[in-house]
Amino acid sequence: MKKVTYNGLTFKQYISNEDIIKRVKELAAEISRDCADTCPLFLCVLNGAFAFAADLFRATEIDAEIAFIRLKSYSGTGSTGKIKEVTGLTEDITGRTVIVIEDIVDTGRTMAKLIDDLKAKNPAEVKVATLLYKPDSVECDLKLDYVGFPIPSKFIIGYGLDLDEKARNLPDIWVIDNDAQ
Repeated sequence: MKKVTYNGLTFKQYISNEDIIKRVKELAAEISRDCADTCPLFLCVLNGAFAFAADLFRATEIDAEIAFIRLKSYSGTGSTGKIKEVTGLTEDITGRTVIVIEDIVDTGRTMAKLIDDLKAKNPAEVKVATLLYKPDSVECDLKLDYVGFPIPSKFIIGYGLDLDEKARNLPDIWVIDNDAQ
């Protein structure tokens, strides 16, 4: 089994890039079908979702636009519980379909706040596409429209997800290997 080490923590491969790309194409087909009569604005939450957003955006078969925001709530392997907006939305979303592209929904607090903030700007609708979802960790009521993979409440890296800004470039998703710690 393949393993990688970052910051003294060992990770084992969890989801292969082939499986990720296959699922991204399936999600893109759903979005293309659901939003065929709109020109949605994909809103990528940086930094973690950039790989997912790029692949998803390219795989859709409808006209769409993309914009970026940056929120930060993690430090090391855990959430700080505080949501910090680093780079904000500058586009007018009034009357538009907005599809938030997120790497992972963990507690759901960041996504719930973002959805509330976006709804205050009068979009036609706000949809959420997340590559990864930890249903056992969610602490608030949240509607996710497009979910790549439900996963257990374990720390993961790769395909845009990081450990202190490292490992984002790994093409696969890796989970912490508790047997190696």
